[in-house]
This record gives sequence, structure tokens and C-alpha cells, in this order.
Amino acid sequence: MNSFDAIVIGAGVIGSSVAYHLARFGAKKVLVLDRTQIGAGTTSQSSGILRTHYSVRENVALAQSSWGVFKDFANYLQDEDAASGMVQCGYLICAPEGEKLEPLRQALQGQVNQGVTVQYLGRDEARSLLPIAQFDDAALIGYEPEAGFADAYLVATSFARTARRLGVKIMEGVEVHRLLTEGGQVTGVETSQGTFVSNTVISTQNIWATDIARWTGIPTPVVAERHAVLALEGPNPYTFQMPVFKDLGSPGMLYCRSYGGNQMLVSEGTVGETLTEPHNEQGDISLDYIVDVGEQVAQRFPAFDEAGLASSWTGVYDVTPDWNPVLGRIPDVKGLIVGYGFSGHGFKLSPGVGRLLAQEALGLPTDVSLAPYALERFRSGHLLTGLYGKGAVS
Repeated sequence: MNSFDAIVIGAGVIGSSVAYHLARFGAKKVLVLDRTQIGAGTTSQSSGILRTHYSVRENVALAQSSWGVFKDFANYLQDEDAASGMVQCGYLICAPEGEKLEPLRQALQGQVNQGVTVQYLGRDEARSLLPIAQFDDAALIGYEPEAGFADAYLVATSFARTARRLGVKIMEGVEVHRLLTEGGQVTGVETSQGTFVSNTVISTQNIWATDIARWTGIPTPVVAERHAVLALEGPNPYTFQMPVFKDLGSPGMLYCRSYGGNQMLVSEGTVGETLTEPHNEQGDISLDYIVDVGEQVAQRFPAFDEAGLASSWTGVYDVTPDWNPVLGRIPDVKGLIVGYGFSGHGFKLSPGVGRLLAQEALGLPTDVSLAPYALERFRSGHLLTGLYGKGAVS
């Protein structure tokens, strides 16, 4: 009863996607273990933005495949009850003259080369889409109409519910204490609820991926990094028809989207606060930080100069040295497959990543090569650093 074809550790949006795809591809006995509840970790803290804009071409390909799933979510899962909460409002990004201009130009052209619909806009065209913003300093403006935002928790629970309908066993409130191996081969896991046996274990542990180093002795280059998210209440509505906005001209490379009514969800796309131990408990947000972000917002959205703070929270990224994930097999431990270090990209890429890791676990050809995402790149120096430098736009 405790033997499985595959064991997935973590039931966030990545782990739930992996579990669904394993069952979809024919795995008969799949077990998912989560230390708390489905989607209750960092997934529940996601801002939910969906885009294919990346300067790393591999990420563009993963985001493209994932967007196709989000756009037709219930049909893809073959579950009429599945929902993503998607709002297709587009994604607007701009840069002034300066160091971010050429990276933006190259990234937009890269999207075009990979078949993404991208429009180059003038300032007046941008204002017509986002009339609460000013674009006087914008030297280059790109618009991706096939973009928007969705609900990460809803996506995770939909993947998990459909996986259960396909026969996947999901156990919540189970702590994995140890990875079991014999002769370099995975044989299962030891948990707070006993031992479970499998020759294939897929770790999607996010900020808790440091457990891999503790279990195997293999270095796991990932740190937990806390980021703050604000909901600002302004005098004018930021409607659901207005696009998600990325401001490469602001010091924090702000991203913004509608949060309903007159509220704007806003956060910085730069390096956050490194935590000494992985956890996703709420952190303090200083008044100085709120004032600083508010001043940046007001530069782009003049009407928000007197905006009030409606709500705020913190979320935690699992960050690697190049701000991109580690995906695939760990060669030194046969049967161990990992997906961690998403650095703020996890939700956007979750359908495509879940599919890839399931394919890899079952020995199927993968839709996209996992080689660029291999752990080995940190030793070889072939990093996936984006053109914008460190930060979640990559």
C-alpha cells in the first residue's frame, strides 16, 4: 500500500501541476506529500502575473506553452470545474533612454523571433491602454496582448483536484524527514507519517529545497528572499481592462496591475530581503519602504500621488544565483528529479514545468530541453542570467 510509481514532494502550483501531468501521462500510483496544505506555501502569496516577456529564450518557450494552458484551462484539464481566474488584459513594458533600453529592445525582438505577438507602441497608444499613467520619458514601449494575470492558489487547487480524480493520492500535513537511497538509487522517503517507497521522487519544495542538500550532500544553490507587495488606493480606477505594467525606468523596476476598483497591486522586481532560514511567514513592511514605492508609483501614475495603502503582504521567492530554476535529474542520485529556484517565475511557468518534469520522470521526450536548467550550470558557468540583471523580469 505504501509503494508508488512516483512521489512528489510539495503541493504548491508546481507540485500540483507535476502530479496532474504524471497521471495524465499514465502513471497509475502517484503520491503527493505536503508539509501543510495544497497551495498554502509561497503559491498563495503570488501576484499572479502571466506574461511571456523574458530575455532568456528558454523561459519564453516555457511561458508560451504555459499561456496556452491558462487560456483554455478547464478544457486542458478536461474538468469543467477547473478555473484559473484569468484576466486577459495584456502586458505593457517600457524603458527610458539608458541602461535598460537595449536589453528591452533585444528581449522584445527575441519574443517576436519565437512567435510571440508583440506590438511596439507610441506614447499616445500606450496612454490609450493605460490612461492613468504618463509615458513622457518612454523611449521604447512594448505591448503583449496575450498576457494578463490569474489566481495561483486557484490554479494549484484545480490541478490538485483533477489529479485526485485521476487517482493521485495527496497527503497534507506530512513532513518529509529524509530521502531514502540505496547504492545511489532513490528508494523512497521517510516522513512524519511513515515510510513511502518509490524509485522516482520529484522535489518541488520551493524555498525548502535546501532539504536536498541536507539529504544528499549535494549543494543546492537557492536562498529564500522576501518581497513586499502593496495594494494602493488611488482616486482613479485601475480597471481589469487596463494592462499589467512593467516600469523599467523606476529604481525598483516596478510591476503593477489592477487589484479591483481604484486599487493597484504594486511591487518591486529587484533583489529583496534574504532570509537566514526558509519560511513564508509574513514579515514587517517598513513605512520608509511604503513611502519609497509610493514615490516611484507617483512618478508614473501622477493621480496616485495621494494614494492610500489599502493592504499589504510579503511573499518569498526561491532564488538561485542567476534567478532561474533548476529543473531535471540530479545525476548523482538516480531517480531524483527537482524543480526549484523559480525566483518569481514559478506560477507563470507552472503548467509547462509540471508537464516537463512529469515527462522526464516517466522517461518521455520533453517538450523543451531541460539541459539549460541543469544544476551543473552553476559549476560550469553556463548561467541563465537575463539581460536585465538580477531581478524577477529575467
